[in-house]
Amino acid sequence: MNFAYTIETEKSIEEAITALETHLEDEKFGVLWTFDIKEKLEEKGFHLEEEFKVLEVCNPQEAERVLKEDKIVGYFLPCKIVVYKEGGKTKIGLPRPSALISMIDNQNLKEMATDIEKRIIACLEKSV
Repeated sequence: MNFAYTIETEKSIEEAITALETHLEDEKFGVLWTFDIKEKLEEKGFHLEEEFKVLEVCNPQEAERVLKEDKIVGYFLPCKIVVYKEGGKTKIGLPRPSALISMIDNQNLKEMATDIEKRIIACLEKSV
């Protein structure tokens, strides 16, 4: 299993994020905040050639479910989606929740993570 899932889009970073926000909302995921890594590095005197943004996303109902199952899952929350430029192309990706949860021996959590992963990946695919 691959740790990450990444797709490419012809959209700009801003267009991709707007599309993501719309499709995530359909699945009851909200964007808690967007972290602009390129901007933050530049504030600190470092330089990144291309844009790189991290969206922290959460579905409160799912967060409650997984945390009630095992608090250790909080180490993986909120879910991250990255939107970045590489070689002039916009890419959208995420660490697979199923890959993260595979480190915990709990079948219920694995099933929940797989379901959440499928729903988030569908949002990414609709956003290209």
